[in-house]
Amino acid sequence: MSKEFIYTEIAEGIASQIRNGVLKAGDRLPSVRMMCQEHQVSMNTAKRVFLELESQSLIESKPQSGYFVSRLMSVKLPLPEVSRPSLIANNDEPDELISKVYENMGKKGLKFFSIGIPSGDLLPQAKLKKEIINATRELKDGGTEYEELQGNLKLRRMIAVRSLQWGGNLSENDLVTTNGGMNALSFCLMALGKPGDTIAIESPCYPGILQLAHGLGLNVLELPTHPTTGIEIEALRKVIPQIDLCLLIPNFNSPLGSCMPDENKKEIVRILSENGIPLIEDDVYGDLYFGASRPKCCKSFDRDGNVLYCSSISKTLAPGYRVGWIAPGRYKDKIMKLKLLHSTSSISIVNEAVANFLKSGRYEKHLHQMRKALQNNYQNYVQTIADYFPEGTKTSRPQGGLSLWVEFDKNIRTTELYDLAIKQNISIAPGRMFTLQDQFENCMRLCIGLPWTEETRLCLQQVGTLAKRI
Repeated sequence: MSKEFIYTEIAEGIASQIRNGVLKAGDRLPSVRMMCQEHQVSMNTAKRVFLELESQSLIESKPQSGYFVSRLMSVKLPLPEVSRPSLIANNDEPDELISKVYENMGKKGLKFFSIGIPSGDLLPQAKLKKEIINATRELKDGGTEYEELQGNLKLRRMIAVRSLQWGGNLSENDLVTTNGGMNALSFCLMALGKPGDTIAIESPCYPGILQLAHGLGLNVLELPTHPTTGIEIEALRKVIPQIDLCLLIPNFNSPLGSCMPDENKKEIVRILSENGIPLIEDDVYGDLYFGASRPKCCKSFDRDGNVLYCSSISKTLAPGYRVGWIAPGRYKDKIMKLKLLHSTSSISIVNEAVANFLKSGRYEKHLHQMRKALQNNYQNYVQTIADYFPEGTKTSRPQGGLSLWVEFDKNIRTTELYDLAIKQNISIAPGRMFTLQDQFENCMRLCIGLPWTEETRLCLQQVGTLAKRI
């Protein structure tokens, strides 16, 4: 029997016992060593079983105590509805609301459930400072010179090596560095689209993408999106004659946290390629998986260079460093020309420091700790929502990433909830920010990238109390 089959069989057996109530919330599971003895498997196989069950939020680990059936098994919050946007391009931008929410960014004393980046408390700040100092010493002229147009060679090599985890098989020559993830998306949209073209995206969608597309004069067509599996493929097929390009976040998108199944990714790549429609893939959350292995990307199934793969370290390591990249496929020349015109060079010292951090192996260790913290946060958020939010509240079930999508009864408007919460020094992201249409007024996104403390719990509890007042 293959190792893959053994690990899957054991995990499914335990999962079935939990779902059927044989194992109940709080029950302790066998230790890794006992698992090895009972099933005659290796330590690695046993650990993988536990990782898989953790990724499904079926179990949780407690330091020095072992693994227990998750508290979430006693919490039965329903999923949000599948979005049903109009399949007519719409550009009713919620600019005033977005500005209202983001103008407080950086303000002291606020609890930011609204900003979708990890807290500095979850990042290896001291180690990164050392890498910056080392990079200044190692680079020619202390890093004051421009680096080559395509970007830091060491960084591109390390990104290429990491692409093997998701089936990318990239080389350093396939990559172009950028000043962050939004800069990468901006280059792609400018290279592929022109004013009046129509772009297909998920609904709800990250506000920065909506603003960028709208600012470049593109017509935005929002696609029906499932809170767990992403866009509906049949809906994409129907609009193929209407669209000129497509932009998706297949892995743990913001705000839903959905992860598109591999077969869906493969089919979407095929459909778009056959119709000559470029796909821009934003994979900034892909490393933040809760499961045993990193999910594949749409780029994994790209055979003709039609997928422009974009990512960055803004959601995983250092938002302020502005380090991003593109694997632009057959559109590389267009991207290079745009980079020459708009930025010429990335920041050499920062790129060198990040490259060294990746090469040292510290990035993987950091990611392991961060993923565990985010998954624990997700479980704590859902438990608190179940305890203190209005009856009938629905939540998404992210398998990774930084976002939790909350759907209230239709009578609760989250723009009003925002106004009440901000008076209590709590910032949330109303659902209307994530669309160009008249929808999601009763929804909000919560960032789970904050350290889980008693203060965080009390602030989240307060949001629920305010929602009940409405």
